[in-house]
Amino acid sequence: MKALAICGSPRVGGNTETLLKLCLNTLEEEDVEGELVRLAEHKIVGCDACGKCFKNRDGKCVTADDDFAPIFSKMQEADVIVVGSPVYFGSAVPELMALLDRAGYVGRANGNPFSRKIGGPIVVARRAGQNFTYAQLLYWFMINDMVVPGSTYWNVAFGRAIGEVNGDEEGMATVKRFAENCAWLAKRIHT
Repeated sequence: MKALAICGSPRVGGNTETLLKLCLNTLEEEDVEGELVRLAEHKIVGCDACGKCFKNRDGKCVTADDDFAPIFSKMQEADVIVVGSPVYFGSAVPELMALLDRAGYVGRANGNPFSRKIGGPIVVARRAGQNFTYAQLLYWFMINDMVVPGSTYWNVAFGRAIGEVNGDEEGMATVKRFAENCAWLAKRIHT
């Protein structure tokens, strides 16, 4: 089984990445191989609503010459998909939403490859906006017919400065339990 964690944060090594690494490490302890993709290291542009994914139905997006295709391919191959975003002005970062919007459209135009995959969002905030951002990302999982395991709380944590999220014990424990539940569910589905 494979897990893909997509870090939307433009800050490499920041709090969002810390949470996603905790998630991946927990999954790997449960024998689910993991990979982290940092959108900060890639160029992803937004959907321009050209509709060619529905017209061509070839599993490709022609919007731009960017890094969408290899990441989309990894998303299709993964059994578990987790996305993480810091809260920027009350919502998810635009780079992550650009990827998810395009992946959603191309996927829906081509047999919905995300249907019944496992996953969910992880959000980190300095102070507020985490509930809206969590819901914003959760909607993507729901509309793509995915299975989202719960945890002991919503998958949110607090921190601004790099490493500060490590001090949010409840947030870290919530993300760890979410990852354990993803692994538990994946094992039951794939046996």
